[in-house]
Amino acid sequence: MFAFIVRRVFVGVVMLFVMSLVTFLLFFASPADPARFTCGKNCSPALIEQNRKALGFDQPVLVQWGNFVRGIFVGREFPNDPELKRSAPETIAECPAPCLGYSPQSSANVTDILKQKIPVSASLALAAFIMWILGGVGGGIIAALRKGKFADKIIVGAALIVYAFPTFFIGLFLLQYVALKWQLTPYPVYTPLASNPIAWALGLFLPGLTLALFYMAGYVRLTRAFVLESLSEDYLRTARAKGVPRRTILFKHTMRAALTPLATIAGLDLANVLGGAIITENVFNYDGLGKLAVQAATTYDLPVTVGIVVLLAAFVITANIIVDVLYAVIDPRVKVS
Repeated sequence: MFAFIVRRVFVGVVMLFVMSLVTFLLFFASPADPARFTCGKNCSPALIEQNRKALGFDQPVLVQWGNFVRGIFVGREFPNDPELKRSAPETIAECPAPCLGYSPQSSANVTDILKQKIPVSASLALAAFIMWILGGVGGGIIAALRKGKFADKIIVGAALIVYAFPTFFIGLFLLQYVALKWQLTPYPVYTPLASNPIAWALGLFLPGLTLALFYMAGYVRLTRAFVLESLSEDYLRTARAKGVPRRTILFKHTMRAALTPLATIAGLDLANVLGGAIITENVFNYDGLGKLAVQAATTYDLPVTVGIVVLLAAFVITANIIVDVLYAVIDPRVKVS
């Protein structure tokens, strides 16, 4: 198992380096001049050239990528140009490791910007994950055990209806009616967990439910299909014939077999939702990674864009490694070689 984990971590690190290189080639090697977007509309050619040297945009793309990777491990200093450092030492900005670059639009390190946004997106993703796992898996189990009956038709039908609605419609409906018109819940405002855990949970309920309903609908159908497939296995029919209690068959045998594919999907969905909740964060005005990604794209803030891409890639790769390791725990039939 240890050797398997080491191999998966090594492959994941290599994939992360490749992802960062591809991102650099796509953004910094584009026809557009990244230095042109480092200041406002009245940016003079002299200032553009100064910013190009300060941020290292005058160097080859591979050199920029090498400086970026080195900054992750040992940190960096901006401006990047030695002459500018000597002529104006008061302008030197320290970017300690792990340094993901410097944003001239925000006049801040990308790492510091992401640190402010990650708690919001992580809290939203966690709330949605708990809701869609409990609702989706629970609803799928009930639908499978009541196959063809009224409960099965209601659960599957409701899942199809919810899945048909776009996320922004669900979010606006919950915000306008549940929070504002009917006042069933407080108006959703993000509160740090350390400040007030109760306010943190209440503020995440509607945004988390908006994301959860979309994923929950899919998990109901997936869980139902996997449970029905597991229940049809020969060894489970034999267990029922021997008089093994239904609860034991369901939770000890059926769910362990059905959870293996669900774990793969859940791990990837959780990693993706950390930065993919763009619509939900904008509907509820949550200042997280999704909203930051839109702002960085519209203002052509390349350092922030690259930092977000690398961070989300790290989340996805880490989720894959964790899921692969959990396979052997969930399903003893899986052997790690």
